Amino acid sequence: MTDNREFEIVHDSEVPGTPERVWEAVTKGTAAWLFPNDDWESVNTVEEYPRHLVNRMEGPGGWFNQIETVMEPLEGGRAKLHYVHSGIFADNWDEQYDGASKHTEFYLHTLGQYLRYFDGQPVVFTDVQAPAASRTPDGFIKLKEALGVEGAAAGTSIDVDLDGVGRLSGEVDFSNENFLGIRTSDTMYRFFGRNAFGAPVGMTVHEFGGSGDSELTAKTWGAFLERVYSSN
Repeated sequence: MTDNREFEIVHDSEVPGTPERVWEAVTKGTAAWLFPNDDWESVNTVEEYPRHLVNRMEGPGGWFNQIETVMEPLEGGRAKLHYVHSGIFADNWDEQYDGASKHTEFYLHTLGQYLRYFDGQPVVFTDVQAPAASRTPDGFIKLKEALGVEGAAAGTSIDVDLDGVGRLSGEVDFSNENFLGIRTSDTMYRFFGRNAFGAPVGMTVHEFGGSGDSELTAKTWGAFLERVYSSN
């Protein structure tokens, strides 16, 4: 039995960028803080530059996925961001809503990190998934332990040598039970404890400056994640 119900996730925040820069990031620069959306079959139903954007995808049976972004200028080159994600979940409504709502805070935090530290720089995006063994209740805890950041709060400096990866020197910019963000001088690493939502642990790497190699990054971090969960 399907459970097709509408959902709405609302998030209000301030970000370190003008509405014009936020508009650029949410339309053309999503690979820098979210993931590439070049292949999305969506349309902008509202496009009032640089204040109001509504992007919508539709499918059979009334299915839709919509993101509305409203940007208001603030003093000091900042913007107030009103973000509304709405649509229809098919099946596992509670689990999908829980996952989507918690991801929203992390994604929009990452948008702020991009605007503050890397705005406008070329980016190479890489998505890496951990093996199925990471689905266990302690899957994300094991990853944090392997990274040497268990218990580290946002703002903590780190300098660790990871087997097969090399030195990781930077700052924990986000940390809770489901998500971890590490920012270095030229890269943002985003770690997702999706084991809490019935999926494997995952990560994305956003390498700035134009020198990233997605194939090498995927191979290096994929091997690291395999080692983390090889004993499961």
